[in-house]
Amino acid sequence: MRSEQEAERAIELYADTVRRICTLHLKSYSDTEDIFQTVFLKYVLYSGAFESAEHEKAWMIRVTLNACKDYMKSFFRRHTVPLEEIQGLEAEIPEDHSDVLEAVLSLPVKYKTVVYLYFYEQYSAVEIGKLLGKNVNTVYTLLARAKAMLREQLGGDEFE
Repeated sequence: MRSEQEAERAIELYADTVRRICTLHLKSYSDTEDIFQTVFLKYVLYSGAFESAEHEKAWMIRVTLNACKDYMKSFFRRHTVPLEEIQGLEAEIPEDHSDVLEAVLSLPVKYKTVVYLYFYEQYSAVEIGKLLGKNVNTVYTLLARAKAMLREQLGGDEFE
């Protein structure tokens, strides 16, 4: 089990990354906060050692992605309806989000994860392949398809 200082350091370093990945997948502030807590609880309880800061960051990303996937497959998630839908309201989207963000959020999960890791976290295709357990060529294919989908949705060349 990790100390309180280690947990605080990890939260300072990785909070934004974890929240962004959760928001990208879950599109809900409250679900994001739940997964955020789950990820850092797993970090505190994890007794293994990390080889480097990059290894620790990769571990955080992998645990976050897995927690999001598990939540999306959970019985609770599949058998509940968001309050916004019941009230006939759309989910709140902050005004400062651009068309690009909405286009990325509309991509299927396998594409938006790769797009996020490549463009925002600045991982190479080789690193993404290792993180996600996918072949490098598969990562390149997913990136190419995601760029084509975004280009089509946005009607531009922003993703060259």
